[in-house]
Amino acid sequence: MYNKTMKKISVLLLLALLSGHFAQLPCQAGFLAEQKNKIEQKKIFKSTQQDIETIIKTQNKFANEHNIKGLMSLYCDDFVTSDGFGKDIYEKLIEETWETYSDITYKTEIKNINFSDNYATVLVFETSVATQKEEFEGNEIFGELNAVSKCVYYLEKHGSKWFLSSEKIIEEITTLKYGDTRFFNIQLNAPKQIGSNKYYTATLKTDIPNGYITIGSIGKENIVYPQTKMDEAFRRLSDDNILERVFLSNNNSINEYIVASVAVTHPPEYTKDGQIKIYMGGLAFIMTRVNVIPENKFVKFEQKEDKDGKI
Repeated sequence: MYNKTMKKISVLLLLALLSGHFAQLPCQAGFLAEQKNKIEQKKIFKSTQQDIETIIKTQNKFANEHNIKGLMSLYCDDFVTSDGFGKDIYEKLIEETWETYSDITYKTEIKNINFSDNYATVLVFETSVATQKEEFEGNEIFGELNAVSKCVYYLEKHGSKWFLSSEKIIEEITTLKYGDTRFFNIQLNAPKQIGSNKYYTATLKTDIPNGYITIGSIGKENIVYPQTKMDEAFRRLSDDNILERVFLSNNNSINEYIVASVAVTHPPEYTKDGQIKIYMGGLAFIMTRVNVIPENKFVKFEQKEDKDGKI
């Protein structure tokens, strides 16, 4: 009797344990499925991010190889820049740059990647360096080009491949220095963006020593193709080595370049026959971008009545 009772209790306990175990299986299965889905999503996320990084790295590789065919294969046919240039004009600008600066090299640093479905944005810092040789007064002078920009690339996925569909340059400054100006700090400051048809100030600052005579100019160019030549008005910099100029942004929603030119000469020397000789010490050109925000002419303002019912 005791043994039968014990067996019955054992069977009941076993059934209870088994039923409890099986009752938990749906919950555990759901948890495992959720974890598996998370792992798969992470894999997809990582794979997509790597694909986008590869496009940007390949772009930098082709640019440094001056491989225009390979570079253009990374862009959509309807690619357009924030300056309104299509793929054909963009290609011409790149080729003209390579013709002018045959040794130019590029470096791209990816700062952030965001993507959703078939669209992505990539924030990058880009730098480029090159040298330039010019002949001045019968002598060859060498220049150093340095360009820095902060840019957002927009990408679209077509089938299984990502392509560059557009770009927006947020900040950009380029300097080209010849002779002694290579060793001086020359800054050009202007707003990064401005409303259409608004006044703004551009300021040129240098630390050129007092032993030099320094003249400079500041001008404005709309970013169009082909580029229009600005009028330059040189003037001697004041003792504080600062030059300022006020501009009115265009009302055509075209982005602008502010371009400063600086020339330094050594103090004049007088020859025995009374002639004056002036020796050029160096030249510098500095360019910075001002993005022009278009005016929205379709904004409607509500007119409110006062307590007397008048508008």
